[in-house]
Amino acid sequence: MQLTLLKAKLHQARVTHSELEYEGSCAIDSDLLDAAGIREYEQIHIYNLANGERFVTYAIRAEAGSRMISVNGAAAHKASPADRIIIASYTQLSEQEAASFKPTLVYMDESNNIKSTGNAIPIQAA
Repeated sequence: MQLTLLKAKLHQARVTHSELEYEGSCAIDSDLLDAAGIREYEQIHIYNLANGERFVTYAIRAEAGSRMISVNGAAAHKASPADRIIIASYTQLSEQEAASFKPTLVYMDESNNIKSTGNAIPIQAA
């Protein structure tokens, strides 16, 4: 059996650009892609904290050090500059692989700088 698990996320990144006429995808600062372990052209899910939109696209590289997060093409209707978003990628693993797998979690500040990283989400208290 294959399980689908969270592979990586950029948590609370800020959209810096939104370009309707650009070829689709989401351009992400190369340094941030590398920190999260997200590959260029990898499928990503974007969850917009500002408006509740959830959509799927793929990652492309933006200039390293630019802190750019650009939502492009049709997806530009779903996110605007300054919106806080979560960018997530997923992987499929066997039950045996999943038993020891840990995701890469990258937590962002309001300027898309990395605040911290981790590999486990704290248990939610009641």
